[in-house]
Amino acid sequence: MSSGQVPEQEKAQGGPGRAGRAARRTRRPKGRLALTALAVAALSLAGMTAATGTGSAAAPTAATVAPNDVPAPPAGFTTTWSDDFNGAANTGVPSSDWKYDTGPGSSFGTGEIETMTNSTSNVYEDGNGHLVLKALHDGSDPGSGWTSGRIETQSDSFGAPAGGVVMMQSSIQQPDLTTANGAGYWPAFWMLGSTLRTGTTWPTSGEVDILEDINARSSVFGTLHCGTNPGGPCNESTGIGSGEHACSGCQTGYHTYAVQIDRSVSPEQIRWYLDGQNYFTVNSTQVDATTWANAVDHPFFIIYDLAMGGGFPDAFGGGPNSSTVSGGQMNVDYVAVYNKAP
Repeated sequence: MSSGQVPEQEKAQGGPGRAGRAARRTRRPKGRLALTALAVAALSLAGMTAATGTGSAAAPTAATVAPNDVPAPPAGFTTTWSDDFNGAANTGVPSSDWKYDTGPGSSFGTGEIETMTNSTSNVYEDGNGHLVLKALHDGSDPGSGWTSGRIETQSDSFGAPAGGVVMMQSSIQQPDLTTANGAGYWPAFWMLGSTLRTGTTWPTSGEVDILEDINARSSVFGTLHCGTNPGGPCNESTGIGSGEHACSGCQTGYHTYAVQIDRSVSPEQIRWYLDGQNYFTVNSTQVDATTWANAVDHPFFIIYDLAMGGGFPDAFGGGPNSSTVSGGQMNVDYVAVYNKAP
């Protein structure tokens, strides 16, 4: 989710994801979805695309797991870091692992209308092994009065060394809503390049959107943001994306969402997985070597957030309306980072 990013609509065309949302904490552009190109709404939204991948590395663990169970690493990988959200009921996330991104969505560059808080009304562990991000509404105007949550990892060291592979995976239940009452909801699981925290601008520093869903459409978008904005080799603020990919049952149950950055193959690849199935792949040869290296060949930090409104939901029919319910929540069972050594 980056600032000034093109509409998520474009994502449907393979456009940007949360691009640029990048450190909202630092108020940098959120590449999440360029509001500038919302005109793309009419793209091929009619059919959800299922981009196929060509990666050959070990696939992520796809089995449904009980709360608190972090899957063992795939063959050849080791577990670098994980969180099973095993805190007491109604407690916040530990500051040793996570930091809150707070403030009005209007400052994030994607047109969001919520205010992100650190309140346990919006972000909490439920005592049953889950992280919950909940969007709440106050008042009668669906276009204002929303609060929600966004957190990012303290660590920005999650990456693949030259010749190695890194995989970020999470088990998530998208908000249990439908297109009839979920307009405007925008849950996401994504990551930003560590260099964003040290002064490199977005999208040069890189953004990988692992999961984005809008308006409770039972779908998922995967996107790489890179290069320069607007335009550039990565077509920002749209990015290089999977388009809308069907995600049956993702509103009502837990599913695994993962990305592998593979620097052990030539060309290098980023592969997106839904329940262990590789549905989208980007090769380093799709952009120039410098753009790729600046965006991908470094560590990242991980982000969860549940936005309301913004360019992406708008591109698919609009933001919150009178039928949008308060209290929709994004539930996270676990998150894990696995590495395969060179």
